[in-house]
Amino acid sequence: MNNKNFGFGTQIRKSPYFNSTVKWGATGFSVYNHMYIPRDFGSPEQNFWNLIEKSILCDVAVERQVEITGPDAFKFIQLLTPRDLTNLSIGQCKYVLIVNNKGGIINDPVLLRLAENHFWLSLADSDVLLWAQGVAVNSGLNVKISEPDVSPLQLQGPTSAEIMIKLFGEGIKDLKYYWFREYELDGIPLIISRTGWSSEFGYEIFLRDGTRGNDLYERIMAAGKEHGLKPGHTSSIRRIEGAMLSYHADADLDTNPFELGLDRLVNLNNEVNFIGKEALKKIKHEGIKRKQVGLELDCEPLKGPNTTFWSIYKDEEKIGKVTSAVYSPRLKKNIALAMVKINHSEIGNSLKINIDNKEINSKIIEKPFYDPKKKIASS
Repeated sequence: MNNKNFGFGTQIRKSPYFNSTVKWGATGFSVYNHMYIPRDFGSPEQNFWNLIEKSILCDVAVERQVEITGPDAFKFIQLLTPRDLTNLSIGQCKYVLIVNNKGGIINDPVLLRLAENHFWLSLADSDVLLWAQGVAVNSGLNVKISEPDVSPLQLQGPTSAEIMIKLFGEGIKDLKYYWFREYELDGIPLIISRTGWSSEFGYEIFLRDGTRGNDLYERIMAAGKEHGLKPGHTSSIRRIEGAMLSYHADADLDTNPFELGLDRLVNLNNEVNFIGKEALKKIKHEGIKRKQVGLELDCEPLKGPNTTFWSIYKDEEKIGKVTSAVYSPRLKKNIALAMVKINHSEIGNSLKINIDNKEINSKIIEKPFYDPKKKIASS
């Protein structure tokens, strides 16, 4: 949505980088976690090439943080997620799921452990602060749950390492995938992690002082100039290539982890009685009735990502829906994530999709569609 059509108001929050993103060319915004996020810096295809060939800087302050502290913070975090956190070290991040009592997914955040009993949940688009505070009321655990003054940026792409070395020195090269450290940049307090929502090599830079947002953004852009850094937004093309989930599209409260093939994020064999454990045990025992698959769509290049869920048919029977679809200029084909009935989920299956009352052919193929072992992001 473009600025001229967008009603900015006080009930939706602007990020600390808002002025800089507008200065650097953001013309369209959407709303995510009750905040404005820049979604248009021109051609999405050019944004994709900027990401995979050089690097882009994305304002993702909408990844709001839930901070959990107090003597029982670790116990509480383990209550919220089915992922076993026994081996989570201080300074480490983990991708986790938060599920409700029916095993439905509430959020798929990245968890950061800042100290023995100090955690951040870096959120996808849903109200986990309220959920966590509600759970805490009746948990009997001694925890404090709040939103800290923290706003992430993502610096993603192959030249991001050179930019970070320029800003923070050679030591940044030792930062491992899914680990983080505290830094200062000219008095600006930061946490930097080797994470990101792009499937590319990159970093997330967590600003810990909202008054310094535009200052930080400008410093990074200046440092990145010689390395081809461009302002940008999270790339739907690249994240679908990497089969990364977008909450509300590919997962929601009616989706369970097993349907998404995320069994590795669920530990049913320990003593922890996390929320949703009994429901997930039952689902695992009975087996799933539908499954996420990757599709190749046989039609003209899509003009952009889908804005509605497209129905999928097999022999006139509706068997599922396309949740995320896009044309990949690198793969030169239309690719999609979809949820289909389990008995139609085999690789190679041919299915029909209804797009704007037109029937097109599709085929189930392996996902992720590019770099399946995530060698690029974790290198």
